[in-house]
Amino acid sequence: MNATTTARAAAPLPFEDFRPAPDADLEARIEAVKRELGASLLILGHHYQQDEVIRFADIRGDSLKLSQLAGARPECRSIVFCGVHFMAETADVLSRDDVAVYLPDMAAGCSMADMADLDSVEAAWSDLAELIDVEDVTPVTYINSTAELKAFCGRHGGIVCTSSNARKVLDWAFARRRRALFFPDQHLGRNTARAMGVPLDEMIVWDPRRELGGNSPRAVEKSRIILWRGHCSVHQMFKPAHVAQFRERSPGIKVLVHPECSMEVVEAADLVGSTEYILKTIEAAPAGSEWAVGTELHLVNRMAKEHPDKAIHFLSPMVCMCATMYRIDLPHLAWCLENLARGTPVNRVLVPEDVKASARESLRRMLELG
Repeated sequence: MNATTTARAAAPLPFEDFRPAPDADLEARIEAVKRELGASLLILGHHYQQDEVIRFADIRGDSLKLSQLAGARPECRSIVFCGVHFMAETADVLSRDDVAVYLPDMAAGCSMADMADLDSVEAAWSDLAELIDVEDVTPVTYINSTAELKAFCGRHGGIVCTSSNARKVLDWAFARRRRALFFPDQHLGRNTARAMGVPLDEMIVWDPRRELGGNSPRAVEKSRIILWRGHCSVHQMFKPAHVAQFRERSPGIKVLVHPECSMEVVEAADLVGSTEYILKTIEAAPAGSEWAVGTELHLVNRMAKEHPDKAIHFLSPMVCMCATMYRIDLPHLAWCLENLARGTPVNRVLVPEDVKASARESLRRMLELG
């Protein structure tokens, strides 16, 4: 089942009206709609957005920060989310009933979120129940997941986590039950559990395409944490060799990476943390310091521009940008906003009420942790 519907079908962008238009013209049209709609419109921009798009955001942040702030302004009636689909879903779940959420391009998805779907997770849950007591398993979904999976966690006593609070969430989970099923990003789960002292031989990876996830019954019975076979297509591109190359070239450099990177990269780095942590660390770093940063390219380049007193490098020699996030561009943003101003909104993200209620429950549990 598709967890979302749209106010209208996800219509194609009218090429003749938007694609050939110069950036300056599109920028002026976007500004005109912002002036017309005023405080009733809130544009949210994820840190991974292109510079030409994020400049129009009223609020910048990571996925959770933006979703939490989505309904905070009482005068807001429309949210245009410059991010990806699961973020717009989360904003719809957490915002007030009188607020509508729109995504400029419905093709802006997330490859990681797509690696775990409801049918696969329910099948895994059923398979696990044949070997262990699933009443002793807490499902934990990364916020980079569909509303349906957040709802699954809500129904089964589970919870949502972010890259900044994953340890706190797993502490909560293990205080209640012996095991955790962590999806869809295996790396965040593994890195967090290792930092908590869970040994590797008590972690298994669940591949939904294989019988018992590719594990023996004994391995399942021994496990403390069951990691879904998923990953971020951007952060998996960083390798330990990239860290070694920077250290050889610049012995005093600091390496700062996101916890969606592999365990080997995390071990080789100096500091590990969420997007917000990376931003705050660079901002607080002394002038003249040098950094190699392992996260999305647009964000790293923006930090380098905003902090010219520091040497900030992209950790990988290859281009690692979020291709789906990149789908949100000036033509799509202008098209979405002008339709909204005309009263013919497109690409509304609307989570069904039954899914929304259960998803809100798993998010509530996380938010109560602080």
